[in-house]
Amino acid sequence: MADRNERIEIMLSEEEVDKRIKEIGEQISRDYAGKQVHLICVLKGGSFFLCELAKRITVPVSLDFMSVSSYGGDTKSSGVVKIVKDLDEPINGKDVIIVEDIVDSGRTLSYLMAMMRDRKPASLKLCTLLDKPDRRVMDVNVDYTGFQIPDEFVVGYGLDYDQRYRNLPYIGVVRFD
Repeated sequence: MADRNERIEIMLSEEEVDKRIKEIGEQISRDYAGKQVHLICVLKGGSFFLCELAKRITVPVSLDFMSVSSYGGDTKSSGVVKIVKDLDEPINGKDVIIVEDIVDSGRTLSYLMAMMRDRKPASLKLCTLLDKPDRRVMDVNVDYTGFQIPDEFVVGYGLDYDQRYRNLPYIGVVRFD
């Protein structure tokens, strides 16, 4: 760990995040009326968002989880994508939404979306709590976005800095003194 103090400034309050997740859940429920939606959570960060989102979707929901790594212990994406845990079940013919905590450079999601399309789902969409378009190096179409945020290193609501701060109930910016 670095020899510097870090502090967290609130960017998005717990109330703002909860309100926006409710709105996304309502939109997905309208878009998938009469269907079942299969949510794929990108672990670990996406799990907090997935749980809150799934509770607010009124159509039938099934879940699966996958773990991909592109960071390590740093604050910048390494660009190296590694599948740590793949899906438990096939997605062929399912209406799939990939649920992610943040879209940053787009490298991980671009790779993941292409891999999922090869598995022949009936439909494939992407939902992210946070989108950082200023950091984009790969073109990624985000279908459902919680918040667009500036290029700040954020934590909370599943997002971590070196495995810490995931449990914060809000989105905060890491500041180093």
